[in-house]
Amino acid sequence: MNELLSVVVPVFNEREVLPTFHSRVMAVLESLSTSMTVQLLYVDDGSTDGSSDWLQSQMGEDASLGVLRLSRNFGKEAAMSAGFDHAEGDAVIVIDADLQDPPELIPTLIEHWREGYDVVYATRESREGEQWFKRKSAALFYRVMDRLSDVPIPRDTGDFRLLSRRAVDALAKLREQHRYMKGLYAWIGYPQKAVSYARDARSLGRSKWSYWRLWNLALEGITSFSAAPLKLATWFGLFTSLMSFGYGLFFLLRTLFLGNPVPGYPSLIVIILFLGGVQLVCLGIIGEYLARTYNESKGRQLYFVMDYRPCGGLHPRDAHSDNPAVTDGS
Repeated sequence: MNELLSVVVPVFNEREVLPTFHSRVMAVLESLSTSMTVQLLYVDDGSTDGSSDWLQSQMGEDASLGVLRLSRNFGKEAAMSAGFDHAEGDAVIVIDADLQDPPELIPTLIEHWREGYDVVYATRESREGEQWFKRKSAALFYRVMDRLSDVPIPRDTGDFRLLSRRAVDALAKLREQHRYMKGLYAWIGYPQKAVSYARDARSLGRSKWSYWRLWNLALEGITSFSAAPLKLATWFGLFTSLMSFGYGLFFLLRTLFLGNPVPGYPSLIVIILFLGGVQLVCLGIIGEYLARTYNESKGRQLYFVMDYRPCGGLHPRDAHSDNPAVTDGS
């Protein structure tokens, strides 16, 4: 049976880099189409910079190209989930359109998939074009996640990876609202293998990941795959309670033996502020988990589709066709 490969590309305001990315990824897929059927599915996550118009213009030129447009910007995690839901391949590759992850690595991922691995993920050896603080904070985050998570999550690994059909089907059963895909990839299990590569700098356009969005993503990851912050809040509360009890006992004994001097207002204020701060931090941690429980209880859809043009597929017999037929879809 001929193998089918689906490549899923989440897109949000990447008009500047899309032509270059499309040219490079199609060159790779055409080289693969001599031995397997390939499909390229773009997931437009509510772009407003003309990315949607460019993708629509390309559909008439390539039968292997499909476009899935979401009704608004739902976020990258939801866009990737939408792509997995609509990908038909025996193997599915997800890759960003910013060209920091090289499409030329795709054949290597496929080789390891054919060896029997269900998830083949690309691990960064270096991160070119990024500020020192971002590189160090990212490295620290991955190491913290590795320690806190209930399942081992690969370090320095993004979303660029290949998943087998059974891995994609397993992900489709996980419909939680607060999605940290890097954790979900690890949680489903199955044989997994790392492939190292040097990450390139973004060639065109600007990153959509501000420090605020990265911080929120970090919170998603920690709260989705670890209850350690809640346990930390419990132990921190117990520790401060013991310290407060000991401090109170000290003042009791000092009053009994030395009297009750009036001075002590500054130390009292410091203690009150310290305990108040600890309480607020612990309440904030509990609030983060409670908010996620509240959102999950609503049972909302992960995304809504504006329109969908499915992939026709570039078959081995079409690999050298100048004008492959376009299959209409809805």
